[in-house]
Amino acid sequence: MNGKTTIEWIQKAEMDYLGARDLARRRRNPLPDLVCWHCQQCAEKYLKAVLTRHRVEFARTHNLTGLLKLCRDVDPDFRLISDPVQFLNPFGPDIRYPGAGTTVSDARGAVEAMNQVRKFIRAKMGV
Repeated sequence: MNGKTTIEWIQKAEMDYLGARDLARRRRNPLPDLVCWHCQQCAEKYLKAVLTRHRVEFARTHNLTGLLKLCRDVDPDFRLISDPVQFLNPFGPDIRYPGAGTTVSDARGAVEAMNQVRKFIRAKMGV
């Protein structure tokens, strides 16, 4: 994978960031599942951007902890975002189906965690 693919991952991550941020601002009829999903997706795509930049192959996965481990292998500083990544990990595809759900409080926490991951990775990548 090349620089173009890295940029595409970042662009996709930013779309999820903007979507999560905008949805989190809703006061009437909140959509916490969608907020949490987009927060998880933003973090996932930023982690994949890092791995792509460093030419590290990764499986097609939504598992943030596995992606973070690969990033830590490239740069041990990635341990600094372990907590927010762990918080976001459960908000993958399963929350979009019956039997799982989130709260407005979960959504607030997800936005905070997403912001931490995004800020850290953007600084690391010089974006």
